Amino acid sequence: MQARELVDFKQERIRTLHYTWVAFFITFVTWFNLAPLATTMMKDLDWLDQGGLKILLICNVALTIPARVIIGALLDRYGPKLVFSGLLITMSLPCFAFALGNDLITLVISRLLLSTIGAGFVIGVRMVSEWFPPKDIGLAEGFYAGWGNFGSAAAAMVLPTIALKVFGDENGWRYSIALTGLICLLYGVIYYLKVNDTPEGKLYLGSKRTEPIEVSSYFDMVLLILWTIPLYGALGVLAWKLHGVEFLGDGVYYSVLAVLLALYIRDVVRILRHNVPLLKNNQIPEDDFYSFNSVAALNTTYFANFGAELAVISMLPAFFENTFEISAAQAGLVASSFAFVNLVARPFGGYLSDIFQSRRTIILIFMFGIAVGFFGMSQINSSWPLIAALAITMSCSVFVQGAEGATFAIIPLIKKRMTGKIAGMVGAYGNVGAVVYLTVFTMVDTQKFFLILATGSAISFIYCLIFLKEPEGAFEEEFTLSSRDQILLSEQEREMLSDMWRDQVDDEPEGSGEGPDSK
Repeated sequence: MQARELVDFKQERIRTLHYTWVAFFITFVTWFNLAPLATTMMKDLDWLDQGGLKILLICNVALTIPARVIIGALLDRYGPKLVFSGLLITMSLPCFAFALGNDLITLVISRLLLSTIGAGFVIGVRMVSEWFPPKDIGLAEGFYAGWGNFGSAAAAMVLPTIALKVFGDENGWRYSIALTGLICLLYGVIYYLKVNDTPEGKLYLGSKRTEPIEVSSYFDMVLLILWTIPLYGALGVLAWKLHGVEFLGDGVYYSVLAVLLALYIRDVVRILRHNVPLLKNNQIPEDDFYSFNSVAALNTTYFANFGAELAVISMLPAFFENTFEISAAQAGLVASSFAFVNLVARPFGGYLSDIFQSRRTIILIFMFGIAVGFFGMSQINSSWPLIAALAITMSCSVFVQGAEGATFAIIPLIKKRMTGKIAGMVGAYGNVGAVVYLTVFTMVDTQKFFLILATGSAISFIYCLIFLKEPEGAFEEEFTLSSRDQILLSEQEREMLSDMWRDQVDDEPEGSGEGPDSK
């Protein structure tokens, strides 16, 4: 696919792509509507101090990790159209609650619930994979992710202006946040009415239940169990941070840790209960095998690139302001270049993955580039010309976000019917990375922080070099279905025909003689 096709709205798949990135864009505007309006909120709410604001910022990412995993499972069962529409409509409610909140408890609860909107990204990954063939998946996924992810930057640029200039009173922040909720509600309805899960005549291959990830060997099952630990560990870190700012008392804090441990044990039981019978009874044909280490490798890449992006965006304005002694407004403008590159870098990363004919090689190049870029940023000091610091920052950002695009160019190709679950896990690791990196940032100086980011990228490079496999059929006209896929698809076809027959019988008047006993 050529880049110019992205504006060919006569194609249904292009229209679907645009409807979907806009949905993702709206989720990120809503997810990041707090930080740009924080100072305005604090002026209006005289009881909200810096400690309370820190609590809200932690809550804003707290449930995103489990939400991405859960949404991924729901996605494979119910399809992206219903799940994306449902998420947008449902999340408008906590958004309205936050806008109307007049005490810290209301703000905390509504923000916790609203943090699940950050899972919206996962949904579009599956939707795009249904409409674009393997050979075009890189550019399509990169365009979707790059333009959708720009919602975070758009929120920072637009929401304060709306609050202060359009509404222009002490409640301007409330109206501005409520507006994002209203947009969620309306676009959720529009998305449901305007898109389909698949092109006409194509069945959606999913799962009958919200099952855990299916593996191909006992070794892979052990890997899955081990790689699930950090998802709960990061939530434990967030609880520890809330405990540190004295929002959670000792009793509540230890109860949260106990609940997280119980949930992890429950997940292990579900993994074993689903996979052991399949492995024990040899129900997985050879052509359906895949290596979970490829999923693990992509976990490391998203930890090291999207995790780093979220962490760097949070600290970069203050870094430039203090290093070069410029105003906060100038520092914010300079730092925004890191996110602004998203519009081009993610699609570019996916496009390179399409044309280079080796998606694994592109991932390796980008991860190596991230390591070099963050090492370069660790050398920035006040003796540097500002333009040079800006140049190396933007160059590093190109590799960071190009790697994000290249990562999601591979995910739908590992195991198509489990795209939602795999994307959910990989996406969650991006948030795990942000939690880990931001926690580390509170313990080290800026130079060491950038070196740690470089080290994380280098470790991911080595892991991918050893374990990431080039997906089969990565540049074909159609996704390759295994024999197990074809069996599951046949079962879905029979179920669909059976449902259609039952509906037809239910619609017929009694005594028409058209039932199964009439012949």
